[in-house]
Amino acid sequence: MSAPRPQPRPTPRPGVLSIQAYVPGKSSAPGVAKIFKLSSNESPLGPSPRAIEAYRKAGEHLEDYPDGSASDLREAIGRVYGLDPDRIVCGAGSDDLLNLLARAYLADGDEAIHTTHGFLVYPIATLGAGATPVVAAEKNFTADVDAILAKVTDKTRLVFLANPNNPTGTYVPFDEVKRLQRALPAHVLLVIDAAYSEYVERNDYESGIELVATSENVVMCRTFSKIHGLAGLRLGWMYGPAHVVDAVNRIRGPFNVNLPAIAAGIAAIEDTAHQDFSRAHNRKWLGWLTEEIGRLGLEVTPSVANFVLIHFPTDKGRTAADADRFLSARGLILRQVSSYKLPNALRMSVGTEEANRLVVQALAEFLGSKR
Repeated sequence: MSAPRPQPRPTPRPGVLSIQAYVPGKSSAPGVAKIFKLSSNESPLGPSPRAIEAYRKAGEHLEDYPDGSASDLREAIGRVYGLDPDRIVCGAGSDDLLNLLARAYLADGDEAIHTTHGFLVYPIATLGAGATPVVAAEKNFTADVDAILAKVTDKTRLVFLANPNNPTGTYVPFDEVKRLQRALPAHVLLVIDAAYSEYVERNDYESGIELVATSENVVMCRTFSKIHGLAGLRLGWMYGPAHVVDAVNRIRGPFNVNLPAIAAGIAAIEDTAHQDFSRAHNRKWLGWLTEEIGRLGLEVTPSVANFVLIHFPTDKGRTAADADRFLSARGLILRQVSSYKLPNALRMSVGTEEANRLVVQALAEFLGSKR
């Protein structure tokens, strides 16, 4: 008797099964009583108390659908930044919006450019839309405008630019971003991912709002997950030209932002005092971590965000993987970044004072330094 023939089953479109799924930073260390999770760039200060209260009040009405256009939230964002709410789209985190942009503007055979150490969602979104991700080399762990432009072809439809970049913490000055936009073909959409922009304190930086306001082929994405401390609610927003907003709204889910997230988002973005407090904490400890870790003999890439990229030697026993095991055993969870083509580095979020000091002490012990 012949063997039974295998039954046919649905198969994904070509390319889907070759996508490397996004793996978030780990959050646990078995056998350790107290964990300091410094792997996901979360706010060490948490959300605004106003946002927590707004979230709780929204919990009294969970039987109701949210406003499908998140109009109150868009208006609140518009008031804070002086923007037209009709040119704002909200989503379930900025990665939701990045995927919507890819779906709206990429097709089979198209190309989308991102840089060597750019956010992992960019190639995932590109491949998910059936297009081809193209990698532009970085210079000193920073996006290079000339390298990006050299990769532009007649197939290019999108350019993803994380500014500041995750996981390196570097940024591209505004003049360079404008030079990039001017040199791109008019039909290529420049997507500026400004998830960490609220932390940047450089005179030559601009999040992208000005460029969006004066261009037809630029959009800016932002998130409530970082300085606003609402990562658990998944909330982001996008500002773009009216024609891009129209395209994205045609394919996004009608209730892609939940009711508690809308309520908490409004309260969070209006609480400027909490944002200032978070920014001041980051300013102090970002500088401290950079200096103290550097004193241990480890290279730290200069960062303008709320994390540092720490480079380790390749000597046996002192590698990034060795350091990760050593720190994890002490409940100090940093981010492995091999998937970002940085196998010899770890990314550390700026944490509480206790967490920051513990990491530096542990690294000193790991390296055999006396402090």
